[in-house]
Amino acid sequence: VALIGHAATSCTGHGEFFIRAVVGYDVACLMEYKGLSLAEACRVVVHDKLAPVGGEGGLIAVDAAGNLTLPFNSEGMYRASRNAAGEEMVAIYEGE
Repeated sequence: VALIGHAATSCTGHGEFFIRAVVGYDVACLMEYKGLSLAEACRVVVHDKLAPVGGEGGLIAVDAAGNLTLPFNSEGMYRASRNAAGEEMVAIYEGE
């Protein structure tokens, strides 16, 4: 899901919860209407909106400036990234 000028997201997890919560759209709206950063908007949606209703999983999100965030509320989430400087990140669990 992408909203021009705000964010692009890719979600993984319990699909029905992500669809019902319009996760990608909600992230972009929090950025646009509340002025939240990409990371904070994603944290709110994944931890404060999805988790309480049983939605488990995470998302990959990039904003218009190229900032990346990979929040999840499950035990782990396979994820990797590489930035423009060539720095790589590969992780499964929180804190890696």
